[in-house]
Amino acid sequence: MSEVFLLVRGVRMSLPRMVFISRLYSRAYHQIPSAVLCGVCIIKLPPRREQACALHKGGIYDVIVDMREQSPTYGQWVGVELTADNFRMLFVPEYFAHGFITLQDNTDVSYQISAKYTPGAERALRWNDPAIGIEWPFEPVLLSEKDRIHPDIQMAVKL
Repeated sequence: MSEVFLLVRGVRMSLPRMVFISRLYSRAYHQIPSAVLCGVCIIKLPPRREQACALHKGGIYDVIVDMREQSPTYGQWVGVELTADNFRMLFVPEYFAHGFITLQDNTDVSYQISAKYTPGAERALRWNDPAIGIEWPFEPVLLSEKDRIHPDIQMAVKL
């Protein structure tokens, strides 16, 4: 068993011991090579959840956005490339929005989550909100209708 840690602006922080109660899978299998965007979502209602994301096949550019309004890093984002070959995982803390774009066709993502799915608890923000300025590696080729209409960060925190 290896220690789980987070590197934030050069400071190493050990994460608290977490219990993940479920694992979810997402598959992007399309005739279009890569560029499938999965919306930038956050769980707003209790029970909020933490996630650990990893790849089993393919690759994604994975992004988290700080949605804690009182935080000095509110609205800031971090992106990391996760592939089946680099064995990286991304930890998504409570109060952080999460989204990704596929870098390869036939991509399988798994999420270990700390709370069960609660219908109606999920909120999302616009993937290309200029107030956040996420630097996606390229424009999405495939974007769901739901992901096209999410509000900007100012509206998303009020929902």
